[in-house]
Amino acid sequence: MSALLLALALLAGEREAIGVWQRWGAIRDAGPPRRCFALTRPVTASGDTDTRGGFASVAARIDASGRQAVFVRFSAEREPGTPITLAIGERRFALRGDSRGARAPDAATDRAIVAAMRGGRSMSVSVVAAGKRPLADTYVLDGAATAIDAASLACAR
Repeated sequence: MSALLLALALLAGEREAIGVWQRWGAIRDAGPPRRCFALTRPVTASGDTDTRGGFASVAARIDASGRQAVFVRFSAEREPGTPITLAIGERRFALRGDSRGARAPDAATDRAIVAAMRGGRSMSVSVVAAGKRPLADTYVLDGAATAIDAASLACAR
């Protein structure tokens, strides 16, 4: 799983692997601009890596705010106009996006999601997929906090 995650990330462009922690990896763009990400792939009901193309990431921003930004790519195309919900434990967050991916609507939501990720066990992103069928991508959060911190540190240097 770890090698597959980093191989896919590295194939996406000029990127350097920072490290892998459980199911999460951290990468850095060769830049400029300097950008770093913590990322993971969803899991199936059996606990295997879902290979349909979905992923979740937290980007480390290099600006005065130090903002971390959450992004998810769905494992299937979303039905237009339907809601996007990210859930961690009892917390629910409404996201904004298009047919393939979503982001937090503002910096406060990004901060709340990252804080919940640090204390959570799993995260799911639910949408109505094309054809009006329900879709929930589930992510294991073991290693997320360490990967997020590693990405932030790598971009702060």
